[in-house]
Amino acid sequence: MTLALSSSPLSIPSPSSHPRKSTKTWIAAGACMRRTTWTSCRCSADSKPLTSPRPAVILPGLGNNTKDYQELVLTLQDYGVPTVVANVARIDWLRNAAGLLDRNYWSGTLQPRPVLDWYLNRVDEAIGEAKELAQGGKLSLIGHSAGGWLARVYLEEYGSSDISLLLTLGSPLLPPPKGVSGVIDQTRGLLSYVEDNCAKAVYTPELRYVCIAGRYIQGARFFGTEDTNSLSTVSVPVQQPASEVMIENGTSLTATSSGATFRARFVGQGYKQVCGQADVWGDGVVPEVSAHLEGALNISLDGVYHSPVGSDDESRPWYGSPSVVDKWINHLLH
Repeated sequence: MTLALSSSPLSIPSPSSHPRKSTKTWIAAGACMRRTTWTSCRCSADSKPLTSPRPAVILPGLGNNTKDYQELVLTLQDYGVPTVVANVARIDWLRNAAGLLDRNYWSGTLQPRPVLDWYLNRVDEAIGEAKELAQGGKLSLIGHSAGGWLARVYLEEYGSSDISLLLTLGSPLLPPPKGVSGVIDQTRGLLSYVEDNCAKAVYTPELRYVCIAGRYIQGARFFGTEDTNSLSTVSVPVQQPASEVMIENGTSLTATSSGATFRARFVGQGYKQVCGQADVWGDGVVPEVSAHLEGALNISLDGVYHSPVGSDDESRPWYGSPSVVDKWINHLLH
C-alpha cells in the first residue's frame, strides 16, 4: 500500500536548537520525500517521542570504513542519539577474498558464514558497546549499503532481542533476478541466501524495519533506442513516471532516451546487475526497487546519493547528510 504523507510533520528536535558542542564520539576500537510504501504495518505513526533516544549502531557498507561515518555520528548525537560505528577498515574487505576458495562461490551458492564472520564479530562488538550506553534498553541498527543485508544476517545468527529498529540506507536487499541476459550475481549467492534464510521484514511494536532508497539518477539502457521508461521483460514493481527528472549536481535533468548521458548508461548497467533492469531510478549504485522490502516501511527520497565517499552536503547529499538525516531521524526518536 502506498501512502501519501499529507499530515503535519512529526515534532522533532532540530540540531539548530542546540548547537553542536563537544561530545564523546563512540566509534568502535536538498532531499525531499517521494513516497512511503507501508505493508503489513500494525503500528501507529503518531507514536510519542522517546524520553531518551535509543543508542544506534552503524553497520558500514562494502568498501567503507568507520571514519566515513564520523559526520553522521555527530549529526545523530546532535539529535541526542548516542552512536557506535562497527570498527571496519577498508583493507578488512579483502578478507572476503577467502570466498574464492569456497566452491559455492563459483556455483553462485555462497553463504555469509564463515566468509563474513569477521564483519559479524565487529558488529557484535559494537552492539556490546551500545548496550552499555542503553542501560538495559533497546538499540537501533543503521545499515548502510551492504550493511543493511548484513544486519539481517546478524539478527538471524545472533538474535534480535536487543534490537527494536533496523533502518537501512541504500541497501541492496533483494537478490538479482535469475535468467536475465547479461546479469551476474555480484554477491555470488549471498543475497539469495539472505532472502531464503533470514526472517522476513516486519513493522511491529517489537521490531521495525524501515528501508530507505535514494532517487539520485535514473539509469539508461546502454544500447538501443527504446524509450527508457518503456516496459521490459523484467517486472519492476515500483512506479516510474515518465515525467520524472533526475537530480545531478544540483541540476534537474529529464531522463529521456534522446538525452541520456554516458553516465546514465554506465549507471544503468550497474543497476541492471542488481535488479535486472537498467532504466530505473536509484542512488547511483543501488536501484530504488532493490532497496525496499515487503513488510517494511519503505521510503524513497529524491536527490539522495549512495555513499559518503564522493558526496557533498549541498550539491550531492548522501543518506547521512544533515538535510537528509532530517527526513528519517524521527524513526530513531520514536
